[in-house]
Amino acid sequence: MTIERTRDPVAAVESALPQVVGWDDVSRCVMLLDQTKLPGQTIQLRCDEVREVWEAIRRLSVRGAPAIGIAAAYGVCLAARGEPGPGLRAKTFEAIESLATSRPTAVNLFWALDRMRARAQATPDDRELFAALLDEARRIHQQDRELCKRIGEAGADLFDRLLAASPPEPPADDAIGILTHCNAGALATGGIGTALAPVYVTHARGRSVKVYADETRPLLQGARLTAWELRQVGLPVTVITDSMAGPLLRSGVIRAVIVGADRIAASGDVANKIGTYSLAVLARHHGVPFFVAAPHSTFDMTLADGDGIPIEHRHAAELGQGFVNDPLPHGCQVWNPAFDVTPAGLITAIITDAGVIESPDTDKVAQWYRRLMA
Repeated sequence: MTIERTRDPVAAVESALPQVVGWDDVSRCVMLLDQTKLPGQTIQLRCDEVREVWEAIRRLSVRGAPAIGIAAAYGVCLAARGEPGPGLRAKTFEAIESLATSRPTAVNLFWALDRMRARAQATPDDRELFAALLDEARRIHQQDRELCKRIGEAGADLFDRLLAASPPEPPADDAIGILTHCNAGALATGGIGTALAPVYVTHARGRSVKVYADETRPLLQGARLTAWELRQVGLPVTVITDSMAGPLLRSGVIRAVIVGADRIAASGDVANKIGTYSLAVLARHHGVPFFVAAPHSTFDMTLADGDGIPIEHRHAAELGQGFVNDPLPHGCQVWNPAFDVTPAGLITAIITDAGVIESPDTDKVAQWYRRLMA
């Protein structure tokens, strides 16, 4: 399927892809697309227990900061399904605390769980607890869908300005080259994505876009997920290894780099999938704009800068995945951080649902945040 340029890009993307995360009213369970099986298999996981949602988040069956938060919110509802009684509320708060331990870096997880905790505290009648929490989880899900659309529109506007300000503009029949890393599309959110949302909206407005996707070692989210998602929607995509980004940027094919984020500090420093920092350095060297796209819920204003962002380290076995024979010699040590931090000084702009922060720094992020809270 290809997004038609006269149609709403949100509806087009959603109709082309399977449901990523949701609640099944009939069985009263959480349904998740198992992204560890993509692109070979499209399998929906049924989670009946809080522990199953925790495990799905931990093993990356559901991933992407906004989608993790939505899944956790629905996971809390599983704990509140029981008969009203003295233990129901305690069980619900235990679920919130447990789900918060599933992954450390994506701040959207804690943002969503804080909302679920507040809604539970504001619902004193245990007979109304489940309905109230399910309503809040659905609000979180719908809000993310709307935030993604606004990010897409703001990013597409920025692309228009970028192209107009940096002639020669490519002919109408030539595709605009966009480089991205990891997956920050519909598979990572409750809507059309963060980094890919401006791509979808730009295409729907009539500009041809060609995405280049870093394969994103070691778990290949770019190759397995971004490339698969774009092909399902019908947009052209070229996969490169992470080490090919430098020569590609040097070739002049790429007009912009855009990535998502798992946490953004008050300084504008951004934590995202490992390899993002290297890409930002390469983009700066070659004079290519480097954009970050994220909802306001990804900002952690309690952290002064990126040094305070907790970085998840994952199992050494991941480095050998995808090879017929494990390439790691016995006894060697492995350093496997899942994320890195890109300093704000390397970022051209942060694209949010509440406006664009150009050349971000502490003062500009603070100004943006005050407008958001006003």
